[in-house]
Amino acid sequence: MQEYPVKRGYTKNLKENIMEKLKEHFGTEISCEGEHCRISFGALKILDVSPGTGGKTLVIDTESDISVSDEAILDTNRRFRRFLDDVTGYSTKERVKKAKTVEKK
Repeated sequence: MQEYPVKRGYTKNLKENIMEKLKEHFGTEISCEGEHCRISFGALKILDVSPGTGGKTLVIDTESDISVSDEAILDTNRRFRRFLDDVTGYSTKERVKKAKTVEKK
């Protein structure tokens, strides 16, 4: 389970934004139960996404499928990174930098 900070302004309607971006980046059926949205795509058996407590973070739980091809793994990772960029408002570099500052505290 991983928790990502969400940029100010992106926290409004976070659940709707999660659903919209899952459809946009993965184009697969989404099942929602309460605050949790779940999909299965490519190298991800399960991708479970939900707003964190306080609605200022994104909580993601994944389960990988290593039996798929390398090409499918690369495509899934690419889509997942773009999804995170769009939902959190932070680029990969910014997310790493924020994670390091949180780690130091």
